[in-house]
Formats: sequence, C-alpha cells, structure tokens
Amino acid sequence: MTIMEPRKHGSSADGVVGGRLSRIEGQLKVTGAATYALEYPTEGLAHAVLVQSTVAAGRVVKVDTASALSSPGVLMVLTPEDDLGLRVSGDWGGNPPEDLPYHPLPREVQFNGQSIAAVVAETREQAAEAARLVSVTYEEQPGVADLDDPKAGEGKLLAHLSVAWGDAEAALVAAPVRIEADYRTPREYHCAMEPHGLTAKWEDDQLIIWEPSQWSHGMARMYAEWFSLPSENVRIISPFIGGGFGSKGQPLAFGAVAAAAARKLGRPVRLAVTRPQNFTSYGGRAATRQTIKLGATPDGILQAIIHRGANETSVYADVPEQTGAATPILYKVENFSSESRVVPVNTVSPGALRGPGKNPSAFGIECAMEELAYALNMDPLELRLKNYADHDYQSGKPWSTRQLREALTQGAEAFGWSKRNPAPRSMRKGRKLLGWGIGCGTFPVIQAPSEAMIRILSNGRVEVVSGSIDMGQGTYTILAQTASEALGVPVDQVDVVLGDSRLPGAAIAGGSMLAGSITGAVHKAALAARDELIGLALGASGSPFRDTGANTLTIQDGRLSLPREDSPTMNLPELLASLGRDHIEIRRNTLPEDLSLQDQQKSWGNMSRVQGPTMGDYSMHSWCAHFAEVEVDEDFGTVRVSRMVSAFDCGRLYNPRLVESQWRGGIIMGIGQALLEEGVVDPRNGRTMNSNLGDYLVPTNADIPDIEVISVGIPDLRASALGGKGVGEVGIVGVAPAIANAVFHATGKRVRDLPITLEKLI
Repeated sequence: MTIMEPRKHGSSADGVVGGRLSRIEGQLKVTGAATYALEYPTEGLAHAVLVQSTVAAGRVVKVDTASALSSPGVLMVLTPEDDLGLRVSGDWGGNPPEDLPYHPLPREVQFNGQSIAAVVAETREQAAEAARLVSVTYEEQPGVADLDDPKAGEGKLLAHLSVAWGDAEAALVAAPVRIEADYRTPREYHCAMEPHGLTAKWEDDQLIIWEPSQWSHGMARMYAEWFSLPSENVRIISPFIGGGFGSKGQPLAFGAVAAAAARKLGRPVRLAVTRPQNFTSYGGRAATRQTIKLGATPDGILQAIIHRGANETSVYADVPEQTGAATPILYKVENFSSESRVVPVNTVSPGALRGPGKNPSAFGIECAMEELAYALNMDPLELRLKNYADHDYQSGKPWSTRQLREALTQGAEAFGWSKRNPAPRSMRKGRKLLGWGIGCGTFPVIQAPSEAMIRILSNGRVEVVSGSIDMGQGTYTILAQTASEALGVPVDQVDVVLGDSRLPGAAIAGGSMLAGSITGAVHKAALAARDELIGLALGASGSPFRDTGANTLTIQDGRLSLPREDSPTMNLPELLASLGRDHIEIRRNTLPEDLSLQDQQKSWGNMSRVQGPTMGDYSMHSWCAHFAEVEVDEDFGTVRVSRMVSAFDCGRLYNPRLVESQWRGGIIMGIGQALLEEGVVDPRNGRTMNSNLGDYLVPTNADIPDIEVISVGIPDLRASALGGKGVGEVGIVGVAPAIANAVFHATGKRVRDLPITLEKLI
C-alpha cells in the first residue's frame, strides 16, 4: 500500500528522526479510505463460517451436515472427515516441519470452542444460518477447566527457564526481614478492534491472502508449508491492521480452513471470525500464579529472592508465560532462585499479549517489593533506589543503558511523591480514599534483521519499500522520517509502501523489535541511495558538477549543491532527466555481508537470526517506572485510577508523538488488567462464559484519567542503528502492580489476584 495522499506535516524539524510528525496515514484512517483485510473487493467471493466444539475434551463421533447442505446458498461443509491435504508447518524459529498431516478441523477435541467444521455459502448470512444446522455428536471425556481445577495438578517444570545464583534458600532463612505471598493473574484476551479473518484466493498454484498480519513474510512461509508450496507462491497482503497486540503474528487454523476451501471450490473464500470466536480461535495471555519470597536486612538491602511461578497452557503445546522474566533483572540481589511451570488445561494454546512474560512477572515482584517496604516501614521509592542493580546479575553483563533510577526520581518528582503520607487510609479526597503506588517495568531489546528498498523516481519523489507492517504504532511515519533525514529530501516528498510479503523482508511487529530493525535497514539504504545520487551527479555528462573538481556534494531539501555560496544547484528530477533514468533503486539489509541470497531470503520468514538482549557484550532492555493514584469509594468499594505519571527509558525516540501514544496505550491496557479484565471459565465444561465485549470488560474513555508520560532515555547505539529501544511492549509492564499498591495504600487491603474488583475490597 502506497501512502501518497496530500498531507501537512508541520515544521521541517518534524520531518526528521526525533520530530513529532503526525502519522502520515492518519487521514486515510479517519476518513475511511484505508482498506483493511476483510474489505478488499473480490469477484466470485464465497463466505465461510466456523462451527466450534461445545465440549472441553473428547472425540467427534459424527457431524450431521444434511440440513446445512440443503440450506439456500450452501456450497460446501467441511468436517473432520475431509482430508484437506495439509502438512504441519515449521515453528517461528524456522526449524524444519515434521512430516505429519495437519488437521485444522480435528476429530480430537482439546478445548471448548475449537473449530471442528466450516460451512461455505454464497453469502455470510447463508453460511451463518446453515452453520447453526450442523449437528455434532461427541464422545465426551473429562477435561481440565483451568488452573483452579482439582485435576490440574502442579504442572511440568521447565528446566530451561530455571534461574539461580548464590544460595537463595540459606540467605532467605538468615534474612532478618522476610515476606512471602502468592499473586495471581487471570486469562486475558487481546480484544483488538479489528476481529480476525481473511480472504483467500488461488491463481493456479499461487495463493493470495488478504489477512491482518504482524509478520507478512513469516505467515507466508507457514501457509506455504501447510500447502507444500514454495514460499514465493504465497502472498500475504496487509497494509493496515486494526490492532494486534501479539495475536496476528502467525496463521491460525481458520486461515488454513479458508484457504483449503478456496482451493476446493476454485473461487475466493472469505472467513470473518466472529467476536466470540476471537476468544477461542487463538490464545490470549495465560492465567498465572506466583509465589514470591523476599529476604532483606532491616535497612532494606535485599538478601534473597525466591520465585516459583506457573501458567496454564493447552494440552497439546507447552507455552510458557515466563512469570520469572522480570524478576531476575529489576533489582540487585546476590542470592536468587526462580522456577517456572506450565499446567496443561483444556484451552486453546496461550499466545503473546502485550508485554508477554514481563507483565505478570512484574506484577508479582513489584507487589512483593511494596509489601517488603511496609514490613520495613520504608518508603517504597527508597527501597527500590536502595536496591538499584548496577549491572545484570543474571547474565553478569553491564547494561547497555539503564535509566531506571532517573525514571524513578523524575517520575516521583512529577507525581509529587514526596507529599505522600505512608500510612494506609491516611489520604482522602472528599468521601473517597486516596492511594498512591509505584510499579517498575522492563522489556528486553530484541534485535532482528530487516531489508528495505529506496526508489527515487523521475518526478523527484522517494519511495520507501518494505514488507514490514503498521498496526497503528507508526511504521509508515518513522520510515518516512528516517529516509527524509538520511537522503536530505523533504518528508512530504517521501511515500511509504508496506504490508506485502512480496516486498523486501522485515522482522515481525512484535516483541518491540520492528522499529529498531527496519529503521536501521531504511537508514542504510537511504545513505547508499544518497551516495549513488552524489556519484552520478559528479560523473554525469550533463551535470553542472562534473567539471568542478569537487569531491563533496550535499543534498538538502531535495536539491544537490556544493558547500559554497556560488554553487550550482540541481533538484532530483533534473538529475534523473540528465541521466536519462526514470528511477534509481537501492536495496540494503542488515544481515551479515557474506550471507548468500538464498539464505537472505530464508531469513525473513523465520526468527533464526533474531538476537536476545544478552547475546552480545551487554544486557539491553527498556525500563519504566509508573506512579498511580487511585480513588476508592469506601462505601461501594469502587476503584478509579485518577492520575498516572510514568517515566520511560526507551533510548532515542524516533517520533516522540507516536511513542507517547504507544506508552499511553500500554498504560490504558494495564488499567484494564488491574481493574477490569478477566476471562471467566465455566468449570463444568471449560467454556469461556464472557466471550464478548459486553461481558469481558476493557477500559473505555470514562475509565482513563490524565496520563503524563516522561522520557528519560538516552541514545543506545548498541541496541539499534539509530539508538532507540523498544517502546510498544514496555508501556503495560508495571502498571497493574502500581495500581494494586495504590489500592492497598488507600484501603489497607492487599489484593493479590487480579482484577481488583469491589467484592474483593468490601
């Protein structure tokens, strides 16, 4: 999708990296001109609707399709009896897939809401009506509903996630001050405004898919493996995404069903997942439980941290939520022990939801630190500063940059923390109890290779071309700024083309890794294009610079000139005209220089070359400190967040306006996590009972207070080519414990299981 609409960008300073440029695709979105995946017009379109299981565990004995097939407009009903001819795909890391069949409509039922049949008809209404007529007979088996099910057990220990140094058990016993508590978080769901779905179309052996995608190249590779095709035979088109939060990074079973149906019918098929089906067609954040033990000296120096965590997973895949992810790196401690378990239950496999792992981990350790502060009769801010980690005690490596101390001190000053009366129930606002709390957060820097193409056209416009995506975080805008700055052309002259797996390869938009990787590729390509322009200008026969003897040219505002007052000038259209060229095209990537073209192409569809935060000489992370104020009605037990001040260290900000939007979005989701969100499961049959946006509560405008965000970061050139660190994930991490700690300060009641609802306070 090319963004070429006329637009106003503000001052010229806004058009470079670090400027506060408004998002360049914003006008398309607010006027309805942006086309989303399920809106593409396609001739001969048929519609598919899913039929889902109503039991948690068992086996499909029979699917009666007679009534559905006789309904008006019905073209096909797919059931577990149908061999769709699919094979298992490889994992995210690109490991070769097993030579096994893949059944997106399985006979074995593993959770309530699993897709087991699909009806295809001329219209969506006809398909939906016929789907209600499909009758399924089950051989039901006992299931495990959730973590609280007596049949769930303790789960499986994940040895690779165990972390230990020193002697935590002995140090805890010897510590003069000790606290121990259990913390729990429920199932949470993505609830993106745009539901999932796709349109699949075959052209001979070429598969074209319009689907919201956080990773066009990876999804194309997985679809190709399902259908035993070369990756280049699958094209994912996804220029705009209406929210993902981690749920749109890979193809899912319904996608395989739609594509298989389209192949069988010989015509395009669209499958729009209903809102309730969005709760079971893919996994949200797993429910977690943690036990944390802290030992400290009377003056507040941590002596030991012992962490034991577990999360629910599906019965068919071990997916850790990594409840110990943040615990080892937030504070200085010489004795540490952490273990993680997964507990199989009959649910869809959990997925990545904003701040995966670090989010529930921070809830545990940050609530525990607050409890320790009260046990010590110490200011919670002082306790955190006193145990500031000068390096990464888990890896033993120095931080690349870590401005968490600055986040705590500057956030506290902006919040007015020094005015806090430490005693619970001591602060009031009219008839409401007032509470203040702190929560720190972190998220790792994940580095991934990417590729970009710069095209300079005969009319002087510049195109930035990449298969990366923009789901609202601002990729279109920051790439325009990056190219504008590196090339020396006005940002109004730059168009950005994204969201297609046929375009140059890019990292997944997840784990806060896309911006740092793709801006590096665009910057590299733009500098190479600049050098190419200058070289051509110095060597072209019709160029006014050819015989000047100059070895330096500058490009500013799209014009080439020498660094002297009497210099001739030439704009880009004039240069290309003098060369007889209709365009100049430069392509660069951030992969190792000696990598073969074949290996380069493979790199975009898997994560084998992704590097974690400690794979180099430094430990690289983003950091934040949240300060929350809550008002609690002591008569009714209702809680409202009345004020938030949050300070972040995310390195250099490519566009502060967009970064602040990302931070606020994360904070808003954290408010929902703390006070509203909870997947409620029927213990009798494992059914998600509130699978809709009426009963599964998410924050609305009325729930959100004034949110002040502060940047304390400094450029970190170890983390990325332009010095930025991730901003999208870290915003939610630490928000829920800040609110929980504020609620305790207001009421004197410690709620250790989210969400904090009135029945837990009254």
